Amino acid sequence: MSPEAAVTKLRGCACLLLVLASCFAFGQETGGWKIYHPNEEVRVPQLPALTARSHDLSDVLLTSLDIVFHDPSICCGKDSALEDSVLAADPLSLREVASKIQGKWTLGDNRRIVITPDFVGPAPSIDISLRIVGALRDKHAMLTVWNSHLYVLYGAVFDEVGNDDGSSALMIHRLFLVDPRYSGSRREVTFNRDTDDWDKVRGILLLTVAPQ
Repeated sequence: MSPEAAVTKLRGCACLLLVLASCFAFGQETGGWKIYHPNEEVRVPQLPALTARSHDLSDVLLTSLDIVFHDPSICCGKDSALEDSVLAADPLSLREVASKIQGKWTLGDNRRIVITPDFVGPAPSIDISLRIVGALRDKHAMLTVWNSHLYVLYGAVFDEVGNDDGSSALMIHRLFLVDPRYSGSRREVTFNRDTDDWDKVRGILLLTVAPQ
């Protein structure tokens, strides 16, 4: 074997070992799933750059909903449809927020809308990854509570993975968040699944609006 061929073979073996090591490490965590498309990224573009009037949780919730809905007549501009109901909810209970604003509403310009909440509990799972990425691909930002703070979830980094039986799934590594309390560098926050605790994420809330 020529020296060039030997080097090529060694490089190929090294690459194969790296791939096998990566798949083995990932398989340990996800029950045999293999990465096919790593580090894909999706973000909701052009979110309103709104900042809460204060750090009070009610103000943060109102601003977060204003960012998510993109319509101050829904929430939470002057005489908006949802403001009073939102203020009656515990800002850190996304389930309660969902229950207060779901259903039919008439806006100030007589438009009629239906708000449908989709609350996903705090436990990490493949299902929650699919729902988060699906919403982001549809350009829907969401609400999340992490470490007892309310954030707007607007992006994610994830792997597309597959199994030998032909099934496929998504595995989220990072979530991109907006902290509406701030307008500067502290506004952008990243949840890193490798270093942060999923148990401190108290659920995800997707809110969709449709004409009645």
